[in-house]
Amino acid sequence: MNVLKYFLVGFLFGIVLTKSEAVSWYRIYEMFQFQSFHMYGIIGVAVATGIIGLQIIKRKNIKDIKGLPIEIQEKEKKTIRYWIGGIFFGLGWALVGSCPGPIFILIGAGFMPVIIVLIGALIGTIIYGSLMSKLPH
Repeated sequence: MNVLKYFLVGFLFGIVLTKSEAVSWYRIYEMFQFQSFHMYGIIGVAVATGIIGLQIIKRKNIKDIKGLPIEIQEKEKKTIRYWIGGIFFGLGWALVGSCPGPIFILIGAGFMPVIIVLIGALIGTIIYGSLMSKLPH
C-alpha cells in the first residue's frame, strides 16, 4: 500500500508540472534566453517550499517512514564541485530542453523521442558513477 502513495504523489506532481508548463521545451528555452519569468517563478516557489519544508523537519524533529529521525547533513561551503556539477546540469538542461523529472512526464504524455534523452541521462549517470572515485568530493 505504501507504493501506491508514491505513485499517486508522482502522478499528481506530473499533472502539476504539465499544467504549469514546466515541462514545455518552449518555456525552458524562454528561461535560458531570459525572455520570461515563468520558469524562474516555478523554481523560486520550489526553493521556498524546500526551505520551509526543511525548517519544519529540523524544528519539529519529523521522523521518516520507518520512525527514525531525519538527519540533514550540512553541505560544504565554497567548493568547486557544486559549480562544476551545476554547469554540467545546466548545460544538459539547456541543450536537451528538459531536466530529469520532466523526462518521465514527457514520456508518459506520449512524446516518445524523449526516450533518447532518457537514455542519454542514464549514460551520463553511468559515466559519473564510474568516474566518481576520481572526481573531487
